[in-house]
Amino acid sequence: MTANNNQPDWDKIAEKFDLWLPHLAPVGEALLTALEARSGDAILDLASGTGEPALSLARRFSGAVTITGIDAAAGMVKVAQTKVSKERLANISFQCMAAEQLSFADNSFDRVLCRFGVMLFEDPAKGLHEMYRALKPGGRFALAVWGGPETMTTLYWAYAALKDRLPEDKHPPLTKVTSLGLPGVLDALLQEAGFSDYRIDTHTFQYEFPSFDDYWELVETSDILKVQYDALMEEERTAVREEIRHLSASCIQDDRLVVPHQYLLATGYKLAT
Repeated sequence: MTANNNQPDWDKIAEKFDLWLPHLAPVGEALLTALEARSGDAILDLASGTGEPALSLARRFSGAVTITGIDAAAGMVKVAQTKVSKERLANISFQCMAAEQLSFADNSFDRVLCRFGVMLFEDPAKGLHEMYRALKPGGRFALAVWGGPETMTTLYWAYAALKDRLPEDKHPPLTKVTSLGLPGVLDALLQEAGFSDYRIDTHTFQYEFPSFDDYWELVETSDILKVQYDALMEEERTAVREEIRHLSASCIQDDRLVVPHQYLLATGYKLAT
């Protein structure tokens, strides 16, 4: 994960990012199922953030696999590595490294995974090419990217409420975050990277909160929209919150906020030579 003009400063919010992990857990589970890891595998997790889903995989295999996680944000890597040390996990480590410039030799890993990272790469095409290069012939990959703009619901709400209140370079990064969810884009990038044996499936999962106010507390506490909020006056922040509350009304179920989000899950192999 890297900082950008309108993206969160991933280094600075690293300690708070874990607040979102329970809501992203269904995607991590889907990835680990699709990865089909086996005892003895060497596994690479790209754009690991604060360590998930790689840490969950390490706990389940308890030393039977070797996992290397990388992220471009040093703050994220520090948080992830602290978890490794605290839990005394011997089969996983994290490094600060851009996905587009992997230091690993060709054909180093049996499995590669990436949860919601590829679309945030500075150069997604180069990052996927590096993933292909580092994967062993016959090795398997699993990656998830957000779907199209309107299906990344919470960010779409933020974009709708903020786009007329901020200059374009401060808009929530909806275009970047959903750029690989548009029809044919991820497919073309995977082919360009060298993959031919793969499939892309659409999945839906939900963020669930006791109320809108609980959701909004997470937004503010996690600083996920800090770039945008810092550019607003106090009364504008209140107006934005209330506009997003209005947009969320259709997602109220039995007094709870249940927000569907869509993502693409790409899985496949690097053909054996």
